[in-house]
Amino acid sequence: MSTAFRPQSGPVPLVGVVADSKMVDPHRFHMAGEKYLTGVVNGADALPVIIPSLPDPLAAAPLLDRLDGLLFTGGYSNVEPHHYEGEPSKPGTLHDTLRDHTTLPLLRAAVDAGVPLLGICRGFQEMNVAWGGTLHQELHETGLFMEHRENKDDPLEQQYSPAHDVTIEPGGLLAELVGEGKQQVNSLHTQGIDRLGIGLQVEARAPDGLIEAISVPDSKAFALAVQWHPEWKVNESPFYLSIFQAFGKACAARAARR
Repeated sequence: MSTAFRPQSGPVPLVGVVADSKMVDPHRFHMAGEKYLTGVVNGADALPVIIPSLPDPLAAAPLLDRLDGLLFTGGYSNVEPHHYEGEPSKPGTLHDTLRDHTTLPLLRAAVDAGVPLLGICRGFQEMNVAWGGTLHQELHETGLFMEHRENKDDPLEQQYSPAHDVTIEPGGLLAELVGEGKQQVNSLHTQGIDRLGIGLQVEARAPDGLIEAISVPDSKAFALAVQWHPEWKVNESPFYLSIFQAFGKACAARAARR
């Protein structure tokens, strides 16, 4: 798939992509998955730059002054439950303390500054926690929901294939993009929203009632987060592409004003 930019009439938007913090042998690395970076290029017509999750997070104001958008990616780690007064995680649960310290305040700062943002999977859960919401740590153990986890033994193509419908709620960002009704999405998550964050709006639900997309309705700019992975082969799904294009349009509008 080509990663060449399509012609634009204005400056190419600059989108910050938050990084996971990981130990690789004796050294710490800051990583962002290629599928998110190419999603920004191919879906949003923007230029991605990786934002590290440092022990002392980068100051939000000068960072946001230089960015036209923010992408909060998925990840294999879970938000540490003390951020939402949850019970301690099971032994062996992967956490990323440095990412939590970077993303949770940055989400609120971005909305306050009018910087467009898109959250995906972990980024969706981070948005809910940043607004005071809580999470189910193990959806499959609640007895309330269908199976939302992927089979990690399946090939990636199968893991990211459509898994279930979501119903688009009326009056929201997604309804503006694709109308009300149902859309098919992939499903690769263990956690999910328990209590919705204060001031957030539900954008879509799974057949079992689980919230699958949220937005910040009083935000000055595009602020949407989804539980599924629209970055996966974004140009092959009109629904996924519409999300990235709307995000990219908002980023381009900010770039044109700066």
